[in-house]
Amino acid sequence: MEGNDTVEIDFCTLGMFIIDDIEFPPPKEPVADILGGAGSWSALGARLFSPPPKSESVGWVVDVGLDFPVELRQIIQSWETSCVMRETPHRKTTRGHNIYGENEERAFKYVEEKLRIDHSALPQSHLLARSFHLICNPTRCIDLVTNILAERSKILQRCHSLNHPSRPLFIWEPVPDRCTEDEKNNMYQALKFIDVLSPNYVELSGFYGGGPSPRGEIDRQFLSSMCIDALLKGFGMQKKGAVVVRAGSEGCFVASHRMEKWFPAYHEPPADPQAGPNRRVVDPTGGGNAFLGGLSIGLVRTGYGSGLDNLELAAAFASVAASFAIEQVGVPMLTHSPDGSELWNGVSVAGRLDEYTQNVASFRRGQQLSTRPATDHQS
Repeated sequence: MEGNDTVEIDFCTLGMFIIDDIEFPPPKEPVADILGGAGSWSALGARLFSPPPKSESVGWVVDVGLDFPVELRQIIQSWETSCVMRETPHRKTTRGHNIYGENEERAFKYVEEKLRIDHSALPQSHLLARSFHLICNPTRCIDLVTNILAERSKILQRCHSLNHPSRPLFIWEPVPDRCTEDEKNNMYQALKFIDVLSPNYVELSGFYGGGPSPRGEIDRQFLSSMCIDALLKGFGMQKKGAVVVRAGSEGCFVASHRMEKWFPAYHEPPADPQAGPNRRVVDPTGGGNAFLGGLSIGLVRTGYGSGLDNLELAAAFASVAASFAIEQVGVPMLTHSPDGSELWNGVSVAGRLDEYTQNVASFRRGQQLSTRPATDHQS
């Protein structure tokens, strides 16, 4: 489970492990000691598509404090990933307090010290990963990419026999409190270092002076204009890069220099607004992070090679990963079918992915997925 330099890592997250305490709107009871944090959830999103032995291709770091629950250690071990457990017996494990309001709006604060994860925490195998998930502010994003690439270069110069691509994919999730107009120019600079920007709608709109609406509505025209701006002013005219915006129950919006498309959430809201929320959605915590783990795996494992040519199928991976994250409080339950195949919440991940891609194909035939050619971005 620790870093093994002979293992090839497809996905590595620099997100943290956090023990979550969660308060929901009444009458739902609060919960405590829940496995959480961006690192845990994104690793789960990648792990869903990685049954053993492929599970070892999922890399992450967990800081284990003196109060680390045995039950959470057992869950992590059951996933059989390349998880680096950093024992820190001098401190308590990082803990967060989540408070949910209406429209899944979340307030969050740390109640125990946090330990950031950077390139220095990663063993050689993780530094040579094919994709990285970064959750940080724009300036730190640039620092992380620069340092990871520098360390990779040193390793590859030392070990000429290693067969690794010279550059991995970097997927950046900006932290909410730095998604402000003051940070927009820094955001543009960070985009020159990464491959995919993936905020949620509120986070992206924060860079452009927007914010949450009273009822959580999404202005799709505004969203499209923000993505075009980021593509042109951030990623630039070299036609590289993509923006993948997470939009909760409305799914996700994928924009590149080639296309724009909406992809529905797997757990869509009922057609009748009076019916209330989808009852399959129990707790949205971690859905966005799991989405990014699935997206990364979809980018590096589908098509003829890792890269942004696989964006559409990667979005399907991402949507399915998020669906498993939000069906319960905490992480989904891993079991096995009689033939030994993995089941998460009693469901085959591959089966759900097949179901989702078939449904998306039917949406395409019905022209419910909007598409804009790249030439429109250049006008």
